[in-house]
Parts: sequence; structure tokens; C-alpha cells
Amino acid sequence: MSDESATIAVARLDPESKRWLAQLRAGHRRHDETVAELRALLVRVAVHELARRRSQLGTVAGPEFDDLAQQAADDALISIIAKLGEFRGLSRFTTWACKFVIFEVAGKVARHAWQRHPPNPDELTWERLPDSLAPRPGDRVEQREQLAALADGIAALSERQRQVFVAIALNDVPIDVLAVQLQSNRNAIYKNLFDARRRLRAHLADAGHPVAQEDALSR
Repeated sequence: MSDESATIAVARLDPESKRWLAQLRAGHRRHDETVAELRALLVRVAVHELARRRSQLGTVAGPEFDDLAQQAADDALISIIAKLGEFRGLSRFTTWACKFVIFEVAGKVARHAWQRHPPNPDELTWERLPDSLAPRPGDRVEQREQLAALADGIAALSERQRQVFVAIALNDVPIDVLAVQLQSNRNAIYKNLFDARRRLRAHLADAGHPVAQEDALSR
């Protein structure tokens, strides 16, 4: 963004967003105070998001739960400060900032689950997957075998495809949030998701568990 465009963008911001943007700049007399204010907000959002995903955290509670929230807030804060120049005022500053911590929480929850025990047929459920990967009516008898093949297929995806698929299909991360954090865009994220689904369908078919060819992206 040119200096002129940046000036126009700032001029169009709501007063509260202008305050955040100005006071978070290095050298502002209220910089440290505003950073602390933003971090407190991010911690609250992280706690709320972790609580919403508690079923994915297993036995995580108490100090470990609080530590995950603190880590997510700290990592989000670092990213926000580094990307202040990318804020274009398309939403309120706090809405934009909260996307960072929601992504961090989703990533930490996913890593926590995969590090402790990669998904197996007992932990994956078809209800959490895209419609195009769900079994046909009457095929539930093969569900366990299909889920085992699916878990293997997820592990065989490229790192980016697995990151996108797990975030969106399994952890309900909004595509816009994922795009911001991966420094990408909606089209690229959709492409990664489409390719991941296609590879998973092929993997399932090779394992003797063909699924419908329709993809949810075409709906």
C-alpha cells in the first residue's frame, strides 16, 4: 500500500480503531499501556475459544489450559504488532485482531491433539468432515475401516494441505481467519482444501472405500 493509500485508509477508520492503531505504534507515549490492554483482550478471547473447543483438549485443564490461552495470546500479539501496516479498516481493529488469536488457538489445539495421539478411527467422526467425504446411507457398517483409511490419508497429505484440511474440516477455523494467518487468500485456501479432499477421496478409493465425487466447494 502506498503512503497516500495508507493515509486515506487511516482517515476512514472508526475512532476506536484509529486509537488502537496509533497507540500500538512504537514510540507512542501510551504504547506499553495499549499493548497490555490488547493482550488482556486477546487472553479473554483465547480462553473463550479454548472453552468452546474443550472437547478437543481431552484432560487439559487448570494451569495447562491457562498456559495455552497465554501462549495463544502472546503469539497473536506478536503477529498483530508486526502486521499493523496491513490493517486496512475493512472491519473494526479488535475484530481484525481477534482473528489472529482464534487462529492461534485452533493451531495449538490441533497440534496438542496430534502430538499426544494422532487421530485414529475412534476419534474421527464423519459428522465433522465435509459432506463429500461422508459415507453413503447404509454404509455405516464399514465406517471404522473407512475412518482408519481416512486417518492414513490425512497423514499422507502435504504439510500445507493437512494444515488447511485439519483447520477447516476438523477444527472449524473460518477460511478468512486461516487466510490472514497463513498470509494467503481465500482462493488459495480453497485450492489447498480442494486438493486435500481430492487426495483423500483417491486414498479412500485405493483402500477400497470409494466416496461420492461431488465436492462441497462446488455447491
